[in-house]
Amino acid sequence: MSLKNPILKEAKSKMDKTVKHLEEEYKKLRTGRPSPAMFEEIMVDYYGTPTPINQTATLTVGEDRTVVITPWDKTLCSKIEKAINAANLGMMASTDGIVVRVKFPNPTVEDRKKWVKHAKELSEEFKIALRNIRREDMKIIKEKQKNGELPEDEAKKLEEEVQKILKEHESRIDEVFHKKEKEIMES
Repeated sequence: MSLKNPILKEAKSKMDKTVKHLEEEYKKLRTGRPSPAMFEEIMVDYYGTPTPINQTATLTVGEDRTVVITPWDKTLCSKIEKAINAANLGMMASTDGIVVRVKFPNPTVEDRKKWVKHAKELSEEFKIALRNIRREDMKIIKEKQKNGELPEDEAKKLEEEVQKILKEHESRIDEVFHKKEKEIMES
């Protein structure tokens, strides 16, 4: 059975989005390597409006494990510094009035193990989300069969296909996790 069936198309689309969302979450996850994505959710007061740092400044990874934040409005330097320090990322920001620098300390083995554990927990949460999508689609198939819209044999094939799509996406989540685990342990 192909993905021409709207139920299968919808299931695949939702599961693709779920895997993509996990990849986005992993970008924000701390590894030993500096990443500007870690600062995406930190808000700074920008003329009375809470605004993500990346919408008020340019973030670049500098040498010696440092992220350099160059605000477009230099008066934001101290606000950005305070927002990062208040975010409790395990590193301190400092400013010279022109740029804000955040030095990433070398992570310990315990830190790395803790980050891998968190990444694993996230992957499990996203697998649960995939299973919830499958459950909803199975419910739709059963309702359509019960209402006479789908013959029993076609409903069974659709259920098998939804299960196959689930397994493929669970494998993709495992791949994404193992890639992140390797990145955390090597960086």
